[in-house]
Amino acid sequence: MADNVSIVILTHNGVEATRWCIAGLKETTYRPFEVVFVDNGSTDETVSVLTDLCTSSALGCRLIENAENVGCSTARNQGAHAAKGPFLVFMDNDVVVRSRGWLEVLRAAFESEEVGAASPKLVYPFPPYPIQFAGGAVSPGGKVQFIGRGTPRTSPEYNEARDLQCTISACMMMRKSVFERVGGFDEAYNPVQFEDIDLSYKIRRDALRVRYEPAAEMYHFEGTTTQDCEDVRGTYQIVKNGMLFKKRWRCMFSSEDGPDNLPWIDVDTPNISTIKELEYV
Repeated sequence: MADNVSIVILTHNGVEATRWCIAGLKETTYRPFEVVFVDNGSTDETVSVLTDLCTSSALGCRLIENAENVGCSTARNQGAHAAKGPFLVFMDNDVVVRSRGWLEVLRAAFESEEVGAASPKLVYPFPPYPIQFAGGAVSPGGKVQFIGRGTPRTSPEYNEARDLQCTISACMMMRKSVFERVGGFDEAYNPVQFEDIDLSYKIRRDALRVRYEPAAEMYHFEGTTTQDCEDVRGTYQIVKNGMLFKKRWRCMFSSEDGPDNLPWIDVDTPNISTIKELEYV
């Protein structure tokens, strides 16, 4: 079922995370697939590690190397354009597969032609693996919120597949034909922030559904892929792109009955260098 999937992985430094990401794919993902790495101007060992992998590994991967950070939207669009499969998985290098059957679970969501994108459950990379992201929600005022953040991964309310208002590009699957039809990631959101929420709304504007599939679980070392992006740590880029998103999509989210205010639980992700092993299930 999953033999026509192209996994597009964005990297920008964080070579330790990339090694974990690759190890997780090798350990858990058995069906044929291709991996397209897009490096956004890394200055650490990332490029040499990926070059060696692409020339010597049976993983089936290719590398697109940008001399500088061209922004997350531009880089992901590059990877999607180069991808050969009819299904795309966008994954950041700070995501590590937890569920061995993840690819089949996400792919099965598209047995319905009404599904435009599918999203797994993201969990923190330490026992007991609390939820980081069980889908995205948008309040009537335009506040983007992470459902289930900080709650137990076994919580029944977060273990039912359901439709979402939005998802994030840390890990999401969609048909390449849909990605192209809606125009991909909008590069107006470069370097990062809100480009994935915008894409979710473009998919739903096309009368397609964004699905949450909790049977697929992934570890996420939150923020590693974008931590060195210019302006991201400050509020300017978040506010600027948030205003753009609200201007474009207020006509939808203002009448969607999204949650006014979900509780936000701060959970510190451990430094990736302290992680010695991860559980694959």
